[in-house]
Amino acid sequence: MRITAVRTAVVQANYDWTFIRVEADNGLAGTGEAFFAPGLTAMVRDLAGVILGQDPRHVDRLWRRLQRAASGAGSVSGIVYNAITGMETALWDLVGQALGVPVWQLLGGKFRDEIRVYADCHAGVGLESYGPALESRQPEWYRRAAAVAAPEGDTLSPEAYARHARQAVARGFDALKFDIDVEETPGEESHRPLSSTEIAAVAARVAAVREAVGPAVELAVDCHWRYRLPDVIRIARALEPYQLFWIEDPVPPFNPLSFVTLRQATSVPLCTGENLFLRHGFRTLIEAQAVHYLAPDIQKVGGLLEARRLADLADMYDIAMAPHCIASAFGTVAAAHLCAAIPNFAVLEFHGQDVPFWEDVLLGMEKPLLRHGRLRVPDGPGLGVQLNEEVARLYAKPGEPFFA
Repeated sequence: MRITAVRTAVVQANYDWTFIRVEADNGLAGTGEAFFAPGLTAMVRDLAGVILGQDPRHVDRLWRRLQRAASGAGSVSGIVYNAITGMETALWDLVGQALGVPVWQLLGGKFRDEIRVYADCHAGVGLESYGPALESRQPEWYRRAAAVAAPEGDTLSPEAYARHARQAVARGFDALKFDIDVEETPGEESHRPLSSTEIAAVAARVAAVREAVGPAVELAVDCHWRYRLPDVIRIARALEPYQLFWIEDPVPPFNPLSFVTLRQATSVPLCTGENLFLRHGFRTLIEAQAVHYLAPDIQKVGGLLEARRLADLADMYDIAMAPHCIASAFGTVAAAHLCAAIPNFAVLEFHGQDVPFWEDVLLGMEKPLLRHGRLRVPDGPGLGVQLNEEVARLYAKPGEPFFA
């Protein structure tokens, strides 16, 4: 079996869902999804020659060839791993199909048959669409959805947060996450000092959500690296009464030891990792036991096998895995294979509840995919699912090839 082609397709959803297909000379093809990035599909095409003609069954060896080929572009971290991760996932899908076994089996077998999923509720309204440089956009599907579900009133009010939380719980979720880094002063940059009034506003939103959903629903909050350490300490202490699942990415990722200081200053569990790459990028956090949860993004951390290795390293230090995931249903199922195969899994992110076609791009599983906040792990060969190309083409990104 030899690799004959590597192709890409991009769907313009809440983000650019970037799919990578690896084809073999026996007629099989594996598909993976990569986290969006500027120039991502061009990077995949540039790297494709490294694996063309190779035997796809040697996944780790091919991964290391790709890593070596990208060394001049910075193969320690960065968007090159968005490309490599999507290609590696496609290889596992292809190999699983060739061997007639699911990817979770190739990763060591299952610890669980279904995956707990939490709903990322954003702020008081969840509808969004961003391009590869995080530029806000309004594709046609977004305009139609906004016309039907236009929010009323202040979407950043505690009442709006509470309403959005109740809606998510009504859909069956028992774990939620909200953004709290929502107030920007014009002309101000991130990491500016926060006023007591701003911190009180954050606490009011969280209090409203907790009151709306009660104690049985897990509640996490996301800061998107916006704050200085002294302000995060004040925020975390203000949120301690609300029994948070975790506070995510409270400080910039450049100084991981700041998490040590924060952990000593608050009882709120800490979570980070979506902007870290490879197990090496997490090593300082893990060895310092600086956080309670790691949130690697399975579409860019380095691949399914690398994520498995990271989980094993974290497990040595009693740190749980709560993977970040803004992927399509296809990419989410790929992440679920990893989540099923690790001992220290906690919960997986779901970021598509406001995308009307989120699960429509997937074939091979019974709908709805998410039931009572859980996702079944498929048992079919490879990833056990297929991309619904007919639906995906309806939302294809203009100017991008579609598996051409």
